[in-house]
Amino acid sequence: MNEKTVLQQKIEDKTAVIGVVGLGYVGLPLAVEKAKAGYHVIGFDVLAHRVDMVNEGVNYIGDVVDSDLKQMIQTGQMRATTDYSLISEVDAVAICVPTPLDLYQQPDTTYVEASGSEIAKYLHPDMLIVLESTTYPGTTEEVLQPILEASGLKVGQDFYLAYSPERVDPGNKEFNTKNTPKVVGGVTKTCTKVAASMYRSVLEGEVHEVSSPQIAEMEKILENTFRNINIGLANEMAILCNKMGIDIWEVIDAAKTKPYGFMAFYPGPGLGGHCIPIDPFYLTWKAREYNYHTRLIEVAGEINNEMPSFVVDRAMKILNRYGTALKGAKVAVLGVAYKKDIEDMRESPVLEIVSLLDQYGATIIPVDPHVQSFKAGDKEYETVDLSTEVLETSNLVLLTTDHSAFDYQLIADHAKAIFDTRNAFKGITSIKADYEKL
Repeated sequence: MNEKTVLQQKIEDKTAVIGVVGLGYVGLPLAVEKAKAGYHVIGFDVLAHRVDMVNEGVNYIGDVVDSDLKQMIQTGQMRATTDYSLISEVDAVAICVPTPLDLYQQPDTTYVEASGSEIAKYLHPDMLIVLESTTYPGTTEEVLQPILEASGLKVGQDFYLAYSPERVDPGNKEFNTKNTPKVVGGVTKTCTKVAASMYRSVLEGEVHEVSSPQIAEMEKILENTFRNINIGLANEMAILCNKMGIDIWEVIDAAKTKPYGFMAFYPGPGLGGHCIPIDPFYLTWKAREYNYHTRLIEVAGEINNEMPSFVVDRAMKILNRYGTALKGAKVAVLGVAYKKDIEDMRESPVLEIVSLLDQYGATIIPVDPHVQSFKAGDKEYETVDLSTEVLETSNLVLLTTDHSAFDYQLIADHAKAIFDTRNAFKGITSIKADYEKL
């Protein structure tokens, strides 16, 4: 029986032990799904408080069902640890660690390298390693593979290595880890087949095999660059429409009646989340190696990055109509998370908006039912509950995240002035406040 058959048989029999390195927004949901599929799962994280919470069955990720995590822990199907020596006990491991940009907008692969180094210490024959962290094309083979092969074992002969990009969309009610299609690209054909067999045994979504890790890495960048550029177009159209006195939201509603050739993207106060604002710059950085300048990506990034300043400038102009300076004005900022109905603040443009408002001397009243506290600039903020008092005492209500929990009719009835960056009041027929949309 060859090595491939041994591991694939373990996967088929559910006797394989699965490791997940990084128990954040990607890793924890994946670990829970693998445990629910019948595998014994060991989660690894450098943060002891995360490991303790998991082992106590306490969930901290919105896309994980609390009862699922608790059941997997109570039945012993899943456990977490900071002890990376336990990698020696696993048959397959998924790396789900952050890949941020550094101060110079260059990819920081420190976490991937550190994870690879720990795995290499305990790498054994017939083991599968899959990188899921979003990164630039070439990372799996140029960065991770040499670290793992320094153990003396060889990819395709002794162990299997593949790339399969995460496709987590926090708060999405329709698509989650289990039912979202998966792309898998291995260093060799056998690596691809072994990795694909593992995902097929866990997920309901289609598993699409590609010819190399670079294809899988690039397709992930394409997904998010596509969104980044189209959101940049929507934001630029919003700026132009504002100057022309045209309602951009009605324009988009009209355009999307076309049944082909148009996909609706919407403007907003800026881009947030770990993927869309960051991923395209992995490609921009990599392109320099080939003496190519990714002009379209960079221009879209510039437009999107300027939206917080555009929002604050519009807020200033609204207040000026009432003879009120932004300095000293009370601004109720509704929504701190980067998108509706979640607590995730990663790269939230609202943090920059709050920081800019503070720099201009405004008094900020942050309201978010999903966020208790946050830091913007060098200041710490505590959120408050939405109330008639907050609305009536604020000079301006700035709607930055359209949470479902907000009572929009209450806001419309009691606010003095509203600046809506999300078209959240669509359908509210009675608005007593002075109302403007992005």
